[in-house]
Amino acid sequence: MSAPETTGRIFDSKVLKRILRRVEPYRQRFILTGLMVALLAGMSWVRPYLIRVAMDEHIAVGDREGLLLIFLIVVGLIVVEALLQFWQTYWANWVAQSVTLDLRSELYRHVLKFRLKYFDKTPVGQLVTRHIGDVDGIADVFSNGLLNAVGDLLKLAVVIGAMLWVDVRLTVVVLLPIPVLLLATRVFQKAIKKAFVSVRNEVSRINVFVQEHVTGMGIIQAFGREDAERNKFAAHNAAHRDANIRSIWAFSIFFPVVEMLSATSVALLLWYGVDGVAQGGMTLGLVLQFILYVFMLYRPIRQLADRFNVLQMGIVNANRVFHLLDMDESLPELPEDELVEVGSLEGHIVFNDVWFAYQDEDWVLKGVSFEVQAGERVAFVGATGAGKSSIINLLCRFYEYQKGSITIDGHDLRTIPLDALRNSVGVVLQDVFLFTGSLLDNITLFDPSIGIDKVEEAVGAVGVEGLIDRLPGGLDYDVKERGVMLSTGQRQLISFVRAYAQQPGILVLDEATSSIDPESEQLIQNATARLTEHRTSILVAHRLSTIQDADRIIVMDLGQIVESGNHAELLSAKGKYSRLFEMQRDLNNP
Repeated sequence: MSAPETTGRIFDSKVLKRILRRVEPYRQRFILTGLMVALLAGMSWVRPYLIRVAMDEHIAVGDREGLLLIFLIVVGLIVVEALLQFWQTYWANWVAQSVTLDLRSELYRHVLKFRLKYFDKTPVGQLVTRHIGDVDGIADVFSNGLLNAVGDLLKLAVVIGAMLWVDVRLTVVVLLPIPVLLLATRVFQKAIKKAFVSVRNEVSRINVFVQEHVTGMGIIQAFGREDAERNKFAAHNAAHRDANIRSIWAFSIFFPVVEMLSATSVALLLWYGVDGVAQGGMTLGLVLQFILYVFMLYRPIRQLADRFNVLQMGIVNANRVFHLLDMDESLPELPEDELVEVGSLEGHIVFNDVWFAYQDEDWVLKGVSFEVQAGERVAFVGATGAGKSSIINLLCRFYEYQKGSITIDGHDLRTIPLDALRNSVGVVLQDVFLFTGSLLDNITLFDPSIGIDKVEEAVGAVGVEGLIDRLPGGLDYDVKERGVMLSTGQRQLISFVRAYAQQPGILVLDEATSSIDPESEQLIQNATARLTEHRTSILVAHRLSTIQDADRIIVMDLGQIVESGNHAELLSAKGKYSRLFEMQRDLNNP
């Protein structure tokens, strides 16, 4: 399920409150930053006042000494403001990056617990957007949004208060265009809200498209689909451009309106002030002071548009991130007091009338029952879609079954802590995934309990010393993303080394030799014999030649068990297994 397209309001206070709660661990520095912002806003009236004093009391009478004193005070004021601005910017960004670190870590930990069913239906690019772009957008709320917006509002209040204190009539003249500005701001808010949501949606779609198509580049090139995919990307890119242009269009109208209204205020001030100066009721210094106040009044208003941009984008991003954090896609866990304490599982497995469907009641397994004794080697065979891999998915609790029961060593599967279960089950899958990094890291998966001696023992057991020695750097060889520097067969061999190094109580081999050449297959057969010795082993295979030595072979068809026995018994039964065996033998010996 993806995040909602909009937050439903131009300014979502509930989402903003959730964002602000993220500052709690850094409250002191956040408050200190806020005090600096308030102090800068409170000092905003001083410079125009000093310039008025310089104009009326010193320049007008030729008082150079007094003018020099005012000049030094202004320089000192500028230095103080610069220092406050530096520390305010530094601490605001420090808080922003700290919040980013916490939020991104929490989000990643949360997603790590999701069941595989969620990843089956969610594009990877969408999750990348949530973890990177959206979290960065939330950080901008603290670094360049919220406190700066508050500072701009305080500056407006201080400037207006100073103007009212000095001259109410001039203040009323200056503020005459403000109602028009408020109306323009409201229209701008509505337009920019819609544009921001559209921009974020298009960014997410581009991320999804690029991630998926770069991953599948081999298929695109193999089928000559470059032009078609280029056109699809161009369409996504154009939609992203158009969404950005809509936001730019709103700004391109709003900013000139602000400038026009600012100029109008100055014009009204000059028109009214000329008569005041001529009649002696006003001074040139007072008029100059108010002109500076006008610029100080409209500059924060224009900056508020940028702040609002950041805040609005941050709220849109936060809504998406919080939506993901609020999702409960993890496997249901029993309360801690209902979980059983297990060490290493021996592997006595019982499936009792198990029914399972990936979607609704489209049953993949239909009343499956079987028992595997500890230390027994049991193979599952059958046509594609028979339900073999689904049994492994349930055994590892990648998915949850709907009916029946599964026990290991007499414990209900759901009462075994996930960590204990998965630490006791070693899995070798058909589609081997290797992470960017060294071979050693991909074998140990950064498990500190697997030392170099265990790795070397596993390498020797699988018989891949020659493969490791031929690679530059040996175990330190960088396999790159998804292990692209290794062949399919080499990746499969490394996955066996990984499983062997773990020394699991239960071993699962899911089509583990499907992509292996004959030479590698012999290595795998030898390694499998050593790895499965005195260990409960579940083997799923299309190549029946690889499981003939299994203690028991279970034949599946359309989600049900149709035959069970050892190789000799099943051949003599002249049933489905016998037909599959003869078919493969004929294919291999035409």
